[in-house]
Amino acid sequence: MLKGIPSILSPELLKVLMEMGHGDEIILSDGNFPAASHANRLLRSDGHGVPELLEAVLSLFPLDQYSEQPIALMAVVPDDTVQTPIWATYENIISKHQQPAIEYVERFAFYERAKDAYAIVATSEKALYANIILKKGVVIE
Repeated sequence: MLKGIPSILSPELLKVLMEMGHGDEIILSDGNFPAASHANRLLRSDGHGVPELLEAVLSLFPLDQYSEQPIALMAVVPDDTVQTPIWATYENIISKHQQPAIEYVERFAFYERAKDAYAIVATSEKALYANIILKKGVVIE
């Protein structure tokens, strides 16, 4: 244990966050996302949801200030009537750190982008369309 580090962040996830460079992307995936078949590096965060993990990651992780949209969500498939209230939760969390400039990526394009992500963190999140990509920025402090 360390002081000031959210306990939800495993040693493995902390290592990955430290290794990532400017422009690298990490995905926090919901429980339905095919993480194992798409990941270069797969990390498990079983028993946790994306919002609490997002809050913890953003407490340490700078978003890319040079990207117009350093955050991406999987867009709802056309004609799918599912509601996405978790997106408002994400916006609230993100707004504590910077303006939530969010890109919405078509489902299969999201899957292709996931294959190039530095890592995917698989959670037990039950909300649909709860997958989020974070693009790492530069630490200026």
